[in-house]
Amino acid sequence: MNIDKHNNKPLWTRSFVFLATANLLMAIAFYFMLPILPIYLVDKIGATKSEVGIILSFYTIAALVIRLIAGWAIDTYGRRLIYLSAFTLFSLIFIGYPIALTVLSFMLLRFVHGLTWGVLTTTGSTIAVDIIPPKRRGEGIGIFGLSMTIGMALGPSIAILIAGESRYMLLFSSAIAISVVGVILASTIRFPKFTRTHVRKFTAKELIEKTSIPVAINAMIVMFTYGGVISFIALYGKEIGVNNSGLFFIILSIGIGLSRVFSGKIIDSSGPKQILIIGMVLLLIGFPILGLMNNSLGYHIAAAVLGLGFGVIMPTFQTMVNNMADSTRRGAANSTFFTAFDLGIGFGMMGTGALSQAFGFSRTFSLFALVILIALTLFITNTSKHYNKSISAK
Repeated sequence: MNIDKHNNKPLWTRSFVFLATANLLMAIAFYFMLPILPIYLVDKIGATKSEVGIILSFYTIAALVIRLIAGWAIDTYGRRLIYLSAFTLFSLIFIGYPIALTVLSFMLLRFVHGLTWGVLTTTGSTIAVDIIPPKRRGEGIGIFGLSMTIGMALGPSIAILIAGESRYMLLFSSAIAISVVGVILASTIRFPKFTRTHVRKFTAKELIEKTSIPVAINAMIVMFTYGGVISFIALYGKEIGVNNSGLFFIILSIGIGLSRVFSGKIIDSSGPKQILIIGMVLLLIGFPILGLMNNSLGYHIAAAVLGLGFGVIMPTFQTMVNNMADSTRRGAANSTFFTAFDLGIGFGMMGTGALSQAFGFSRTFSLFALVILIALTLFITNTSKHYNKSISAK
């Protein structure tokens, strides 16, 4: 596979812009569901908090189940057909949301939808790394990820405006329309030429990129807290008198976006250690604010601090796994990383649902600081050393 000859090419190519825009539209459609779906499930389906957590987590569980297979497939058969097929199915599955009327049917629907999401995001991220010049990888991954961040900001806000009190059909229809436009745009991308060097066997060794494992585990621990926040922040807001969580998502996304812009260049010039430590310290500050200041001010201050922290951490971990992996193993590296990423979010959704049922949201979010402390300790004592050793050996 000869796809890594981009050292002298600019970052802002037509393909990069189109890919990022398609990713933005996909993200908007995905994040439409986050603030509305928990409320919809409670009000229309009669689900409990724990059941909401399980339903939401099925999406992520499905994604992590398929990611390793997706990584193997795109390293073996190429990116284009797999990417466009997954994008099309992702769009069409929104048709099932108004039809699913029970907890079980929603679990099945979210699982199938999660399969398409897992293939789509793994392949899209790998295509982005193929396109981005290697010397600007940290910056490029940060900017590409910004399309997801903007979607996270716009999606919930637009969804709340569209759905209002009960206009759920209009919301589901809008998600279909937006994602279909993304499919059309994605079909115009000039994919880097793919040449298969050999047939990869369908084995655990081929599915998993072992150099990515320590970084992936570290990311999984951090993403436990992210999964809890994005899934239950709307319900927590209602408990403390913030009925519209749209501003939280906007502030969170602005924080993520700002930190992505500057962190990528720092990664490329100075490495990941310092910037990752800063990101985790921000999370250590943000979660106690979210959990202990039970009012609108604390709620939105926490959004800003957490956004800055998550915005640094996400692209930095992803850049690390791509820097360590060979170009012929990028699919496996990204699928290994995103599998752990999704596993953390899935456990976070289920864990936050169960913990909040027993202890309340306030205590649960406060305890997230301890989870981040564990992640920070692991990074300093093990992950950063593994990364330096792997880079030195290349």
